[in-house]
Amino acid sequence: MSTSTERYSNTAIALHWLIALLIFVAFPIGWYMSDLQLSPTKLQLFSYHKWLGITVLILAVVRVIWRATHIPPALPDSISRLQQIGSHVVHGFLYVLLFAVPISGWLMSSAKGFKTVLFGVLPLPDLIGKDKELGKLLEVVHQSLNYILLALVVLHIAALIKHRFIDRDDVLTRMLPNWNRK
Repeated sequence: MSTSTERYSNTAIALHWLIALLIFVAFPIGWYMSDLQLSPTKLQLFSYHKWLGITVLILAVVRVIWRATHIPPALPDSISRLQQIGSHVVHGFLYVLLFAVPISGWLMSSAKGFKTVLFGVLPLPDLIGKDKELGKLLEVVHQSLNYILLALVVLHIAALIKHRFIDRDDVLTRMLPNWNRK
């Protein structure tokens, strides 16, 4: 029988919160910069946004490898089968989007003819050739995937709030760092 005291590994917790932090920084930058006039500030924000996205992609690869080699704790038996299925579906889509969002952005940059340079020093290869019309389509795809990601993150947070304040279980604490561990 699984209990709510089973925790994720420190590595899984660190990857979760680091990726979450990067997304919480990248999304507002992307939203803000999209309406700016072409300027050095806009170009710098695009660079930061790309760095964050590629870093999320790299960490997502590490996270999937970690997840494939380490069994996560089971959900508590107190959670209904339907909620468990819903949790797995949402998490599955979140994992897909951790790849799809940065890759769609990278594809968009390539199609629009803008090089992706990680941290301003490591030029990444273009994934496709320059194609203005494809670049416009990929921009819509990238934005749409971001809004889907935002909706799933909001749903994820809402579920945690429900577990914490309505169900009063410890589901949230399974993914929180344990600062008191010795």
